[in-house]
Amino acid sequence: MSDHEPATMRRRAPRLSKAQRRLHLLETALRIVREEGADRLTLGHLAVRAEVSKPVAYDHFGTRSGLLIDLYRWIDTERITVFRERLSTGRRTLDETAAILAAAYIACAGDTSDEFHAVGAALTGSAEKAEVFQELLDQNVQMFVSVLEPHTAMTRPELERYCVGMVGAGEALAGALVRGRCTEDEAVQSFTGVIRGGLLASGR
Repeated sequence: MSDHEPATMRRRAPRLSKAQRRLHLLETALRIVREEGADRLTLGHLAVRAEVSKPVAYDHFGTRSGLLIDLYRWIDTERITVFRERLSTGRRTLDETAAILAAAYIACAGDTSDEFHAVGAALTGSAEKAEVFQELLDQNVQMFVSVLEPHTAMTRPELERYCVGMVGAGEALAGALVRGRCTEDEAVQSFTGVIRGGLLASGR
């Protein structure tokens, strides 16, 4: 199209919906954390990197703390979704499922170098962090329930209570790994035993 044609005749890039814009901003925020560190993640810098105006970034997140909270939640939710989809394909035995679940959980919870922990560290002192962290633990419980339900005769409420305990065990083992009290292989082996042993004891 000629540069002399009226601007109204030029094809414009489609406008993003609010949900699409929010996803674009979160993906850009994640890139900033990966490439520059969480300390560089401000609403102003996000607007520059995402090529939007500052009011757009403020409209979506309100404050830097709001941005960090939403990014913290989004990273974990995306990770859970990918893992659940991975385990939903194909048929696996209880032993296989327990081993995969344990390895993935310990790897994520025990890795203090990834973006999730970097954002969490940036939220230290935030009154909202504890509430959101509990929300994410609850999401993990539901993920455990959905993955393990085919392998047990427990009722849904029984399995949910059991999975609360399993997630707690996973967090404790990941903490032991971070403190150097065990190796990753040892933590995974122990967690696999917790998952498998409890379901076998349920009497399937």
